[in-house]
Amino acid sequence: MPASEKPIYHTHEIQQRVDRYIGQFKEGYFSPLSLMARLTEETGELAREVNHYYGEKPKKTSEQPKTMEEELGDIIFVLACFANSLDIDMGEAFDTAIRKIEKRDGDRWTKKD
Repeated sequence: MPASEKPIYHTHEIQQRVDRYIGQFKEGYFSPLSLMARLTEETGELAREVNHYYGEKPKKTSEQPKTMEEELGDIIFVLACFANSLDIDMGEAFDTAIRKIEKRDGDRWTKKD
């Protein structure tokens, strides 16, 4: 799909789309503990891809190709499930986090001219 045709999602749209998907199933959202385990699993898969591309461990010829974009997407999906299951607005959570980071680390790094 060309970049101009790719959808752009805002956090509330991501959460709504995930909720519509999960809402189809009687099981609903997994428990927070299960979601944490799933998030850890997906983060490990991203770490594996990073290691294949930037580390010293090349991918086996028998391994299916995956992309970091795909793995990041999986993490976003699980994060949205986690947030929805706990009734947390990801946009508000991000706003709180970025404000904290901007305040704490605003003068920590060398600024560009």
